[in-house]
Amino acid sequence: MDKLSFAGLLVAFLAIFLGFTIEDGAIATLFELPAFIIVFGGTLGAVMLQSSSSQFTHAFSLLKWIFFTPVYNIDKGIEHIVLWAEKARESGFLVLENIAAEEEDVYIKKGLNLLVDGAEVDDLRTALELDLDISREHNLRSASIFESMGGYSPTIGILGAVLGLIQAMGHLDDPTRLGQGIATAFIATIYGVGFANLIYLPVANKIRAIVHCQSMHREMFIEGLVAIANVENPRAIENKLSAFRL
Repeated sequence: MDKLSFAGLLVAFLAIFLGFTIEDGAIATLFELPAFIIVFGGTLGAVMLQSSSSQFTHAFSLLKWIFFTPVYNIDKGIEHIVLWAEKARESGFLVLENIAAEEEDVYIKKGLNLLVDGAEVDDLRTALELDLDISREHNLRSASIFESMGGYSPTIGILGAVLGLIQAMGHLDDPTRLGQGIATAFIATIYGVGFANLIYLPVANKIRAIVHCQSMHREMFIEGLVAIANVENPRAIENKLSAFRL
């Protein structure tokens, strides 16, 4: 669980609500269902229009990363690679078959199986790099969906504000409904800017950061597995991979 994400979201909204209430603002006035429907629904619809169904679904499946961030431990990864190198030098690549069967990471499992199957070094590197590039591109496109939401949301908020003002202008003779229209107008603007800068854009940047860590982790395993395929000394492999600790 990523406590920093929870804390960041909490601090952001608490700061806004606290600042609003200091000047005797009523929190309840910030909750306006029509404004929410216009801004959130309009933004979601715009993103659905620009995205493929598979990419759209994948993007929202990555939301779990925001609060339950995958952990990519470089030090532990290096330890595993060095151990595999030692076993491969002692007993051959077939000894890695049981390790591959127990490996939970599909990417690492594929690399180990390629080693066991006796893949050529160049073929091993090409296959793993291709998987890495495709996976990274797929995930970065998902991050771009949330970035697009961050771009559309303020504009949809302005649209909601105009609609609220149109509603207000139609009821100049009724102060109650006039006030409701004006409230919708201003709150729609708040939702548009707030959702973009407090949720959508931070989510996009967080996913990008996680994808970067994942890619670095997998690049390390590519170098490690290629070194094992070349039957390099385990200590030399460890020294080479230590660069990924930066």
